[in-house]
Parts: sequence; C-alpha cells; structure tokens
Amino acid sequence: MGHFKKFIFTLFVGVLALVLEFVFHKPTLSYLLVMLVGGIMAFLMLLEMIKTLKSGKYGVDILAITAIVATLAVGEYWASLMVLIMLTGGDSLEDYAGRQASKELRALLDNSPQVAHKIVEGQITEIAVDEVAIKDQLLIKPGEIVPVDSLIIEGESTFDESSLTGESTPAEKKVGDELMSGSVNGDFSVTVRVTKSAMDSQYQTIIKLVKESESRPAEFVRMADRYAVPFTLAAYLIGGIAWIITKDPVRFAEVLVVASPCPLILAAPIALVAGMSRSSRNGIVVKTGTTLEKLADAKSFAFDKTGTITKGQLSIDQVVPLSPMTKEIFLQYVASAEQESSHILARSISSETKGQFDLLPVTNLEEVTGSGIKAVVNQHEIRIGRAEFAHTVPLETAQTIIYVSLDNQPVGYMTFKDIVRAESRETLAELKQLGVQQLVMLTGDQVEIAEEIAQQVGITKVYARCLPKDKIKVLRAAKKEERPIVMVGDGVNDAPALAVADIGIAMGAHGSTAASESADAVILKDDLTRVATAVKIAQETMRIAKQSVLIGIFICVILMLIASTGVIPALLGAALQEVVDTVSILSALRAKND
Repeated sequence: MGHFKKFIFTLFVGVLALVLEFVFHKPTLSYLLVMLVGGIMAFLMLLEMIKTLKSGKYGVDILAITAIVATLAVGEYWASLMVLIMLTGGDSLEDYAGRQASKELRALLDNSPQVAHKIVEGQITEIAVDEVAIKDQLLIKPGEIVPVDSLIIEGESTFDESSLTGESTPAEKKVGDELMSGSVNGDFSVTVRVTKSAMDSQYQTIIKLVKESESRPAEFVRMADRYAVPFTLAAYLIGGIAWIITKDPVRFAEVLVVASPCPLILAAPIALVAGMSRSSRNGIVVKTGTTLEKLADAKSFAFDKTGTITKGQLSIDQVVPLSPMTKEIFLQYVASAEQESSHILARSISSETKGQFDLLPVTNLEEVTGSGIKAVVNQHEIRIGRAEFAHTVPLETAQTIIYVSLDNQPVGYMTFKDIVRAESRETLAELKQLGVQQLVMLTGDQVEIAEEIAQQVGITKVYARCLPKDKIKVLRAAKKEERPIVMVGDGVNDAPALAVADIGIAMGAHGSTAASESADAVILKDDLTRVATAVKIAQETMRIAKQSVLIGIFICVILMLIASTGVIPALLGAALQEVVDTVSILSALRAKND
C-alpha cells in the first residue's frame, strides 16, 4: 500500500472510530478498531524500518513506531491515531512532491531511428531498424538520421555528429569513412554497408548507458534523517528518566507523543516543495527534493562545451585576404558565392555579412561534395573550401577554416569559432562564490579548441575528445571530497553523463529531449546564469529547511521536558503536535519566496 493510500485509510479509520464512539456510543469497538489498525500499521512500519536498517541507512520511523506502540499500550488510542495520521500525511506529501516533479525516462527511445532504407538488387525497401543485419547495404538520404553504425561505400556528404560527440562543426565523410548511428546526414545521399546491428550501434549504446546509470543512483542521506538519531535518543532519554522516577509507563508515552517526529517529516519536504516551486518560477525545473539537497552541497561542476559553455553555432573569427585584395571585396565575393548554399558555414557567412554590401551576380554554382563550392562571380571563377580545392597550401591550425581562390589564384582564407556565451564567465565566477571548489570541462571537441574556450571562461581542468562513455568514466572517478558533482550539458551525447552524475542539469531550451529527461534539473531558458541561480535557490531552500526542522525540534524538546512532569496528557500532547507542525510548516514555506 502506497503512502497516500495509507493516509486516506488512516483518516477513514479515524472518522469511523469517532462515529463508533460518539454517535453509536461504542467506545470498546472504537478502541479495538484503532488498536487493530494502529498495531498493523506499526508492524508494517517496523518491517520497512528493518529493511532500511539492513541497507545501512537510518531514519525517523523508529521514534514514530515507539510512540504508536506506547500510546496503544497505555490505552491512549486517540493520541496513537493522531500520530498515525500525521505520520502517513507527511509521507504522502513527500511522495506527492516526487511524483509532481519527476518524469519517466522515455525520450531516447522515442527519438531513436525507427526505419532504414535497404538496397536489394538496386531496389530500395523500407524496413524496421531492428531488422537491419550486418553487411546490409543502406541508403542514407539528405537530412536523415543514420540508423545504425556503418561504413560509406558510395558518395560523400557532411554529417552533424554534435548530438553524439559534442563537436559543433559537421564532419565531412567520404568512401571508407565510418558513420555513427544518431548522426544526421547533410546535403547528399550516401550508400553504406552496415557494420553493427541496431542494438550494438552508438545510439543504442547511449540508451543502454542511460538505463544503467538510472538503475544505480548515488547514495544520499536525507537531511531529516541526519537529525533522527540524536532526536530519537533524546526522546528516549527524557521519557525513560520520567518513567523511572515516577514508575508510571504513561509518562513515557506522554513524552513520546510530543516527541513524534512530524516536524522532521513535514518541515523538510514542504521546504523542498516550496524551493522547487521557486525554481520553476525562475525557469528551472527541479525534479526531486533530493536534487535540491545535493545541489546545495555541490563541490564540483562539469560542463559540456558545445551548446552549454558556448552557443553551439559557428561565427566568423578571422578574415585574411591576400594582397592586393581588400577585406571588403574578399567578403563580397565569398558572401555572393555562398548565398545559395545550405552548409552551416555558408549560413554563418550570409548571416554575419548581411546588409554590409551588395551581392554580386552568381552563375554556374556547383557544390563539390567533400571539397567545397565553385561558381562564377562577377565573371571570375571562385573556389571556396579545402586548401587543395582552392589551390592553396594548408595552414597548421585546429580551427575550422575555409580557403578561397579567384581564377585559380589563392586570395585568402577565413576561420570560424564557436561563440562563447556572454554569461559563461560570470556564471562560473558566481559558482565559485557560492562555494563550488572545482570546475571541469568535458567535451568531444579538439584539445586546442576546448582549452582555448576553457581559458576564456575560467575553467582549469579540461577533458577533450570525450565520447559519452569517456564522460561517464571521468564522473565516476571523482573523489569523495569532490562530491556531490554536477554535470551540465545538452544533446544526446550528454544524457548518460547527466544521469550518472550526482546531479545532472540539462540546458533544455534548445537541447535534446533525451538530455532533459535523464537530468535531475532542466534549465528552460537559454541562459547559463540559471545554473548559478539553481544553486543559490537550493542553498537558501536548505537553510530554511534546516531552520524549520530545528525550530520544530527545539519546541518538541521543550514540550518533552514539560510532558515528563505529567502536566501534558497524551491526547493534549498529540494536539500540541499540531501547533508544532503548523509553526514548522509556516517556517518551511518561506523557501517559496524569491
């Protein structure tokens, strides 16, 4: 039986007991009903507590069980029923918070390739991806997702692998090159030979990594449970001394009733739900209260580069014309030639030079797969692309670069870079101010590019050329003093890392659904500063939660000392618990305020 059902059942029993005693005047039946139900509930709680203790954890249940049993033993069954209602109500509230905020991981399966175009004796047949066999020949059309790992045997094209490797620049692939499932074909069809079945391909491997990570969550002790042991011992000590001095077991029950751990059970989850609500208003979906607890204590942050630290789109870095050509004329020729191309670099050039000059007339435009484009611009043949295609000696650089020739003579080159978010450095600096000790970059991009970006934003430790399994390896190797560790990223390639980290935060505004679903928190707006905001809210929420719990404990201790003198009957003690609960709840609700 779930916690909510237990709460509803306990309320029903309470109403029935009231009717039996005060309407039908059957106090004995009322007593027996509460005794039976209270005994069964206490026994079930005892079994759950034993399982918890066997797992090496501890909680507040033992004190609640003792309070129920003690009040039943001395005939204070109304007090026992009230304790039961508050206990099951607190558990229900905590469950509700989790159900409202979390979702099932499903996006990777929903977005995985479903069909493939198989070539049989020159004919193309559409088949399910699961039916694809090794050595089958497939046609990958422009714009399609590669369904399985394969090898190009005919044709050339560019493939967007950013969702798998994190590298922002599309990779040019030709005959003999390998393709990873999940990458997206560019402008030309290619014929491939299957090298791995669907279940063993890269995309499905990512799905398996996420599932494996989800099935092995990190251990974490909840805040309320950390206070449980000393609070329980204090209650037993005060109650035991009162029993020994007065030789009256009722005194022990009276102390335990006011010591009922409802403030611990209620205050923390209410504060966490309030903090989650505040996060939501700030464009941050936090899926569980436990995420807030961990985030408040985060020691390390690991960031993906493309789409997280950077915007995930290329921009012009350097324009280097060769004398006597001027920069303006150079750009005018290049922009004119690229105006009708759909390549990512062409889109960047067109976007960044729009309106700067009049475009020149273009004829005989031709895209040469794997090399670049050539056209006649203003009666001059222009070539833009690889060095050898543009009759140019290649430069030693890790940057994305295109070379330009006019009438078979080199006239210059252009380099491109991924744009660093304007708020990246500010966000990372704020995280350090909030107590984060270590900042790391995990990226599939090249070492030189990754280190340059890291230096710009203040990251000192870089792991480059990482596939999803490499990111997981780094996260799992984190030392105890570096935890909790937070992974921030977007894209399919980040999903396993987000799931295996102590806390995963997905940039969900433009990132993949898979990353959002496998993360513990999702940033809904395309703004990295929300990561620091999430940490700040988490820390403030936990501060208020701790204050609320301690306020409740302090009042309970005062009431226990008073109850030990015998001036607070058990039923009145249970009623006073309502006052303690109200104070704790009102204090906890402060976490909702910005």
